[in-house]
Amino acid sequence: MKTTLSALAILAATTSLAQAEGVLNLYNWGNYTGPDLLAKFEAETGIKVTVTDYDSNDTALAKIEAGGHGFDLVVPSTNYVPIFVEKGLAVELDLTKLPNHGNIAPEWVDVHWDPKRTHSIPWQWGSIGISVNTSVYGGDINTSAVFLDVPDELKGKINVVPEMTDVVNLAVMYVGGEPCTEDTEVLKKARDVLIAAKPHWISMDYGATEKLANNDWAASVNWNGSSMRARLSNPAVAHGYPKEGYPIFMDSVMLLADARNVDEAYTFMNFVMEPENAAMISAFARYNNGITGSEAFMPEDMKAAPEVVTPEEHKAAGKFLPTCSPTAQQYMAAIWTELLK
Repeated sequence: MKTTLSALAILAATTSLAQAEGVLNLYNWGNYTGPDLLAKFEAETGIKVTVTDYDSNDTALAKIEAGGHGFDLVVPSTNYVPIFVEKGLAVELDLTKLPNHGNIAPEWVDVHWDPKRTHSIPWQWGSIGISVNTSVYGGDINTSAVFLDVPDELKGKINVVPEMTDVVNLAVMYVGGEPCTEDTEVLKKARDVLIAAKPHWISMDYGATEKLANNDWAASVNWNGSSMRARLSNPAVAHGYPKEGYPIFMDSVMLLADARNVDEAYTFMNFVMEPENAAMISAFARYNNGITGSEAFMPEDMKAAPEVVTPEEHKAAGKFLPTCSPTAQQYMAAIWTELLK
């Protein structure tokens, strides 16, 4: 009996300790959450974070909408934050639990997708353009023609990331339209150039960083931080900013309505708004972060990197994507479905 009671006491103590330490389930873009950040967070708080990856905003949205996912936090892009709010999938934040909320840089507080930052906090921000191995292709890389009117040197060697709104809107801007347009003539042109270009692509894959670095691909529609990471391993990789127009994004952390580990979620959100910790995210993913004071902790090689500091001549072509109307979303989804056939 004493042995049994001792065993039960040990088990109870172990269970109590596990509950005290806490757990957190983060649903985030793949290859976007640095292990050093998680190790530091666990060491300081005792909270164990499990990260599950996704490859597109639509994948994340569908998973959350389906329910039963078990996630506490999600990290959607600019134009998807309002969708999570409107669908009741994410909740308004209790700012009294986020003393570091004041560290958000002023330009990232009263944003059009989340006024006053009541439902989200910054993770990383950047842009989407074209990564090109310049040892394979020496032409103009600052144009969406690289993937929509594929040069001979890149045929069968170019990837397109599986993010619907970015890719379709790059095509819309390439044919002279505005993002989230409902103009069916513009949308038909965008669809036609995408369908015509697809036979010259090698894949529609998320893993651009490694495959560009390893010379598996010669080019990819890609995010700027991924381009920088590829260049650090393969100096021939350069990042192009399409002159016809390219999307700018900010990915933001949101607390899900059915989160189970709410206190742990607030602890994590507050943690990543510490300047040093925000810089750790940037040091891994190679994007800017939107937290005041993080500049002092940023890696030196990011401070003038052309993928991170947009060259002056390319700034005007970048624009934040709005949240598309239901009609525009339906048109884009139809194009995307046809593209994936």
